[in-house]
Amino acid sequence: MKIIKSASLTNIEANEVLVESTFTKGLPSFTIVGLPSDHIKESKDRTKSALLTNDYKFPPKKITINLAPSEIKKTGTHFDLPIALLIALYEEKNINFENIHIFGELSLNGEIKDSTSIFPIILSLAKQEIVKEVLVCEKSAQKISKIPNIKIYCVKNLFEAIEFFSKKNKNDFLYKKENLEYEKININNKDFYYEQKYPSDFLDIKGQENAINAALIAAAGNHNILLEGSPGCGKSMIAKRLPYIMAPMSLDEILEIAKLQSLDLKEPDFRPIRVSRNPHCSSTKASIMGSSNSLGEVALANVGLLFFDEIPHFPGSILESLREPLEDNCLLISRANSKIKYETKFLFVAAMNPCPCGNLLSKTKNCRCSELEIKRYKSKLSEPFLDRIDLCVVMNETNIDDKSIVDSKTLHNKVIEAFKMQILRGQKNLNGKLDDEEIKKFCILTNESQELLRKATQNFDMSFRSINKVLKVSRTIADLDGSSDIKKEHLLKSLGYRRR
Repeated sequence: MKIIKSASLTNIEANEVLVESTFTKGLPSFTIVGLPSDHIKESKDRTKSALLTNDYKFPPKKITINLAPSEIKKTGTHFDLPIALLIALYEEKNINFENIHIFGELSLNGEIKDSTSIFPIILSLAKQEIVKEVLVCEKSAQKISKIPNIKIYCVKNLFEAIEFFSKKNKNDFLYKKENLEYEKININNKDFYYEQKYPSDFLDIKGQENAINAALIAAAGNHNILLEGSPGCGKSMIAKRLPYIMAPMSLDEILEIAKLQSLDLKEPDFRPIRVSRNPHCSSTKASIMGSSNSLGEVALANVGLLFFDEIPHFPGSILESLREPLEDNCLLISRANSKIKYETKFLFVAAMNPCPCGNLLSKTKNCRCSELEIKRYKSKLSEPFLDRIDLCVVMNETNIDDKSIVDSKTLHNKVIEAFKMQILRGQKNLNGKLDDEEIKKFCILTNESQELLRKATQNFDMSFRSINKVLKVSRTIADLDGSSDIKKEHLLKSLGYRRR
């Protein structure tokens, strides 16, 4: 019996799979067992065609392929290559498959193709420190070459894959790794990447100085933000420009976004730009929160940005379900036979009108809403949900005399400097995602600031969660100001962004 190592994806994590083969006497047959999906069952025809078109004999025996462990359901077309190699080399006795994991989909003529699941599988195995060497096609190798500490061998077709195992010197098939060609900064011997390209620039926004300052704080510290204002005042414009000025990204974060892009059936681009997800208010709860079988918008926005436009129009069940990922930075989905945990370290941006018609704050238009309609509209956002928002901003109505205030590059440079301060302090997370212990360690107040916070807590009846939110926002404001301590002016500015 010969064994080749491969793997299968279960939700977002990979499990190592051993592809086992036996060739016994009996009526010729070809069977794949071990809970294979329909993709894998179809592998029999692809494998047979690939072998026969390349002049390899298909053994006239009873062939059994087992995918172990048998209790886990296997999916993906990347098992084609391991199965074909086991059949093509079944008579060879000195072949060593022990130290290498093999992935690849076969075309009918023996060409090896990439599949969307190969990159997230190998990335997951690398994080688990399971994989050291892999054999894949060139397109797969281009993607996984960004993953550190893995030796990659590259083959074009089934003939080269068979030749790979017959050669003693395998360096001819070694794939040269590619480095990320982006601007980077090195902090504490770790690289962080960023790109200063702004297809949507803050320079396009006229006026709204307070809202732009709040957006800067949100980007620098990864703070959740709610923008309230009349239609056309620039709420969506700010949300669309935020991803380009957010903090530099580590290699792990770039790979995480690439993995989520692959799972979303998109081609990963490996750019150090935070992903932005913008679900419509008519989206179902399953499409936003996800399920045990598929990723939702909340999971796909991890280490990026999630934007809810016209947030009062989203169903209350969805908004209340957001409380867990906003508070714990993770989402646990429990079903009868499975429990899946998704990381949700995203920047949450919400936008809303001041009333159903949108004209409540207008100086030129009359509001058509009754007090009851306005109260009902705003009551769709519960207090526990709003308590999880760090920054609340009421935006001014646009004026023809308003001018551009600042460009995205200037804002991005400020974010980068604040980011350096956070990492140099030894923080693993940005200020907005600090836990209780980290808040005590990094959010240091001066004596004057402590007294101010005590008075604010009494006057505004602030919850412990609200106090922590104020401290984290104050920490970011101090970082943007280049201050190691949180001073009175930083705390006052933070309190000004709390919803009352």
